[in-house]
Amino acid sequence: MSADATTAPATTAGLLTDDAYRRLPSWSPWAFAAGALATALLVLLALGAVSTAGVVVLGAVLFVLSSSITSRVVEGPRRAADRLATTLVTGAFLLALVPLVSLVMLVVTRGASSFGWAFLTTDMVGVFGEMTSGGIAHALVGTLLVTLAAAVISVPVGLLTAIYLVEYGRGPLARGITLLVDVMTGIPSIVAGLFAFALFTLVMGPAYRAGIMGAVALALLMTPVVIRSVEEMLRLVPNELREASYALGVPKWLTIVKVVLRTSAAGIVTGVMLAVARVIGETAPLLLTVGLVTQTNTDLFDGRMATLPVFAYRQYEQGGTGIDRAWAAALTLILLVMLLNLVARLVSRWFAPKGAR
Repeated sequence: MSADATTAPATTAGLLTDDAYRRLPSWSPWAFAAGALATALLVLLALGAVSTAGVVVLGAVLFVLSSSITSRVVEGPRRAADRLATTLVTGAFLLALVPLVSLVMLVVTRGASSFGWAFLTTDMVGVFGEMTSGGIAHALVGTLLVTLAAAVISVPVGLLTAIYLVEYGRGPLARGITLLVDVMTGIPSIVAGLFAFALFTLVMGPAYRAGIMGAVALALLMTPVVIRSVEEMLRLVPNELREASYALGVPKWLTIVKVVLRTSAAGIVTGVMLAVARVIGETAPLLLTVGLVTQTNTDLFDGRMATLPVFAYRQYEQGGTGIDRAWAAALTLILLVMLLNLVARLVSRWFAPKGAR
């Protein structure tokens, strides 16, 4: 075999081609982006229709066209297709971030003016009209208590149901439970509130109002989310781990507790926190069941309780300075969800298997 044949970049089998050695530099996407935005700006200036959205949209189209065509010429069709797919996925991700970032920025800018320590530690007792004082201490306590009670009700039910469906469930009963879970996942929140209201009205009377009513309504919304998330986490546990435990003579219930749940603990905690985030901002069922008061009530079984979603709704409906309080309450709710997710990450990291930390 000659030296030319051994050093040629292409083979008769087609394993390598000249395109495999031709690559655009790593900085080329930034160059294409800058050129596309500059071209879009010049084109819109010439047309007299300059706007930020127009420059971004036209620049994105020009970026996709220029990068794809150049990559196809220089790198070949396969790498060009790869670059095009990467560009489209990245663009979709950035597009999905736009409403999220804009929402967070709006809440922060509108709520920061009234947000503060005094706002978090005072209630609305004695606050009337356009008074700028008053805070959300009573609503914050109520939200934490009602959500905690809902979690205490829904998490054990959801966890045990998911264990049954994955480890024991066979036949029509398991299929029926799965169908009911699917139906419960799509029920409107107001229906859950009406159910809790009707249940406690029949048992306790029409005048009864308490935080436990809201907790039951939120638990109805949390339970299917917990079941679905825990079920998926349990199914991800390899069967080899179960079989190894059975081979050592460990009974099934202990295998579930010590092996299955221990392995999927991080995912279970994450799923529970997703369920909490799903219900902590619900307004309709809480407005129907627990109502709103101006002072702090820590008794879940007696009297109305204030919650952050209902407080924000009522304050925004009031208008005036109440709108500022509503935005500040919304900011507090977002911060509370972020804090709970941070705690969930720490807990899941602590309970995760050593190899996954």
